[in-house]
Amino acid sequence: MDPPAPDPHRYQWIVGGVGLALVVAFSLFLFVRGGEPATPGLAAGARLHRFVAPLAGSDLEAAVNADPRCDPRRPARRGLNVCGRGSLVLAFFVLGARPCEREVDALQRVSRSFPDVTFAAVAVGAGRDPTALLARRQRWTIPIAYDITGVTGKLYRVAVCPLVELVRPGGVIGQRLIGDGWTRPARLAAAVRHSLR
Repeated sequence: MDPPAPDPHRYQWIVGGVGLALVVAFSLFLFVRGGEPATPGLAAGARLHRFVAPLAGSDLEAAVNADPRCDPRRPARRGLNVCGRGSLVLAFFVLGARPCEREVDALQRVSRSFPDVTFAAVAVGAGRDPTALLARRQRWTIPIAYDITGVTGKLYRVAVCPLVELVRPGGVIGQRLIGDGWTRPARLAAAVRHSLR
């Protein structure tokens, strides 16, 4: 007589319980480590991460400089200088994701109402040519940079898009905007007005 075949459902409860325990343990680790669960972007009050990213409309093919010397007398002419000197509305987007592209469309429209604020966007994980092609097709005139290695995505914890950081003069994050609701120009303009006044 053969021994009985093992019940395939017997171990499902054990595997499910172990998986749930790991999720709870990891969530507690994130909470204890940082005071809040990990979220995309930098929270209000955080310091801006400085970088220089090559502009898609330039002839420069380069990686992002994540540790630049920010000298206002010598700005990078072919790069987006994110150094925290003035008010900045900075978006991160991914090529081919329509909500992300609508985010940059909204920045373009709102930028006309705030001449003293710099509006810019970075294509994370994208090369120069496809980013430049999209910028031309969308008629974006704000600075559009590209980050082929994704270093800005790591610096700013970009896990979702749309993601926009509103930065006050001096390089302090005033507000972090996440989600498709910020692709509406009127709502974005109200947030800029409130956070960067």
